[in-house]
Amino acid sequence: MFGNRFLYLGFWFVAYNATGGFLPMKNFPGPEIIQYIITYGVAITLCVYIVYYLYKEYDIIVLKFHSSVKNLALITVSGFITLYLVPYFLTSSLHTSKLLFTIPYSILAFIFLIIFYRRISNPANPNRFIIRRNRLSTIALSAIALLPICTAIGDYQWITFTVMNCAFFAITGIEIDRHLYFLENKNKMFEIFSFYRENKEKLIQPKLIYQSLTRREIEIAISILSRNTYKEIGQSFFIAERTVSKHASNIFKKTGVKNKTEFLSRFSRKQKK
Repeated sequence: MFGNRFLYLGFWFVAYNATGGFLPMKNFPGPEIIQYIITYGVAITLCVYIVYYLYKEYDIIVLKFHSSVKNLALITVSGFITLYLVPYFLTSSLHTSKLLFTIPYSILAFIFLIIFYRRISNPANPNRFIIRRNRLSTIALSAIALLPICTAIGDYQWITFTVMNCAFFAITGIEIDRHLYFLENKNKMFEIFSFYRENKEKLIQPKLIYQSLTRREIEIAISILSRNTYKEIGQSFFIAERTVSKHASNIFKKTGVKNKTEFLSRFSRKQKK
C-alpha cells in the first residue's frame, strides 16, 4: 500500500524523534554545538522532505517565487548557516542564535503555508477524497510552520514532538485514505486490472511492455472512467490540463489503447452491463 517515499519519510521521522530525544547530552564527545547541528540538520531534512512529499502528492513543481523543493532546501540550509551558526560563533549564545534563526523562518513557513493552501483550496469538482487530502496536507504543513515557533519558545520536546508527529499521522492518513478510495472505485478499474492479469505474461505489441499504473495514474484513470473532462480532472487535482493529458497518454500506452474514446470503450464495459 505504501511506496518508497513513505518509507523514507518514516525513516526521517524516526531519526527526528531519536536525535531530539537523546540530544543534547552531557557525555557527548566534542563541542556542544555539534549536537545542535545534528538535531537541527535532521529537523531541516525532515521538513524539506515533507514539502517534497506533498509536492509529489499534488504534482507541484513550483508554487511561487521559484519555490521549488531544491530552492527551499538551499534557502533553509543557507539560513541555518548565516542566521544560526555564524551568530553562535560570534556570540557563543545558543539562545541568541536560536531566536535569529527560528523567528524569520517561522514567518517564511507561514507565508509558504498560506501560498500552498491557496494553491490547493477550492477545487472545482471536489469529492470526499480530495477534500480530506487537502485538509490532511494542510495539517502536515501547519506542523512545519509551527516547529520554528515551538523551538523559539524553549526546549519543550514534548510540544515539538507532538506537533511534528501530527504531520506524520496526517500523511499516513493521506496514504490510508487513498487506499480506501481505490477500493471504493475498484469496480471502475475492474476491466483494467483484468487486462493486467490476462496480459502480464505476454506482449500484445512487440515493442510495448505493459507496466502497472502509478498511484496518480490510477486516480486519473478513475476520473476518466467517471466521464470527467481533462479540464475538470486538472481542477480537481490542482494540476494543469496539459499535465492531465500527459498522465492520460501514459495510461493509454500502458493499457494498449490509442485514445480516450478507445479507453472508455474497452474499460467501461462492466459498468454498462
